[in-house]
Amino acid sequence: MRRSLIMIGVLVMLYAAVGSVLDLGGKVGGVLIFLVAVLVVHDGIWLPLVLLAGRRIERPPARVAAIVATALTVTALPLALGLGRTADNPSALPLNYGRNLALLLFGIAVLTAAARAWAGKNRSSDDANEASEPGPQP
Repeated sequence: MRRSLIMIGVLVMLYAAVGSVLDLGGKVGGVLIFLVAVLVVHDGIWLPLVLLAGRRIERPPARVAAIVATALTVTALPLALGLGRTADNPSALPLNYGRNLALLLFGIAVLTAAARAWAGKNRSSDDANEASEPGPQP
């Protein structure tokens, strides 16, 4: 079963690669430069930052929130700043991306606080349960 899934995945990726080369008419130089740039940025900048954050941020909910909020901000910030928006095309980037980014970051903060409170509540109830259970008598 596992080998068949791997083969299906390889065939789908091969189909996508051949289709993209044929669609570009054989001019893949720009695509290769883009892919190398993505690889360098991901493995050279993003991955070390995530690993460093994992070592510096002790609480798992805060660690997850920091990684998600950073990825969201890096992705949405060009839209929020209006990069690429032209005055002659009002339908390009029509939404209020700055407000939406702020709302999403606020939602991440609220969910993180709720997860932290829930973890603290469970930890304190576990401590209370352990304290109330009689242990072995000396």
